[in-house]
Amino acid sequence: MATTLVDLTHQVTTAMPVYPGDPAVLLEPALTTATAGVNVLALHLGSQSGTHVDAPYHVDVTWPTLDGLPLERFTGPAVVADLRGLEPRAAITAELLAPALERAGEGTVLLLATGWARHWGTDAYLAHPSLTARAAEAIVAAGVRTVGVDALSVDPTPDPGPGDPAVAALLADLTDEHDQPAAEEPTLAAHRVLLGAPGGGVIAENLTDLRPLLAAQEAGRPVEVSLFPLRLVAADGAPVRAVARLG
Repeated sequence: MATTLVDLTHQVTTAMPVYPGDPAVLLEPALTTATAGVNVLALHLGSQSGTHVDAPYHVDVTWPTLDGLPLERFTGPAVVADLRGLEPRAAITAELLAPALERAGEGTVLLLATGWARHWGTDAYLAHPSLTARAAEAIVAAGVRTVGVDALSVDPTPDPGPGDPAVAALLADLTDEHDQPAAEEPTLAAHRVLLGAPGGGVIAENLTDLRPLLAAQEAGRPVEVSLFPLRLVAADGAPVRAVARLG
């Protein structure tokens, strides 16, 4: 069977979805053939925009930056964990990962197929399943140093609340300050376990549909993945062109 390449990368577009609080993405012409003889885009985006990788520095300033990691962290044979069918904000436990971790090990890229890529661009995308700290520990214990997911984060994404300012103001008026819960703060427990692994770990987020990889794996075809980032200096992460090779 011929080798197949599968693009696992979301298109980078103006106003694309980003993690709550991250810089908005803007693409606009900087030069045009009409005025300068060439077309050149000006890009404004965050290091965590679109399909991207996190370096250990993302959660701890004493941990390695993106350019301090070996290239081997960004490519390798992949094992895909089939986690489709989970409920919104469900916990991905060590038990759910056990079948995939039996086939994973040092140099393996573990991909978490939640099916949440289908919600890209909708409010439902924020309510993705996420790893428990114990599941992250099991991944590291299996020797895996690179993990990818078809969702916004490996940790729970906080609910940003009503998007309409008028609705938010109304709810604030109706809620007594003593009854209002404290703001939800992300703990990033899974990030800290995975990125803090010996030698430094890597997390890829916002991968696209992983079903072709699951089908190839089921058929016994080898699956390899590449997640090479932009070569940003002293960075916490960077956008990637994520590509799978199905043997």
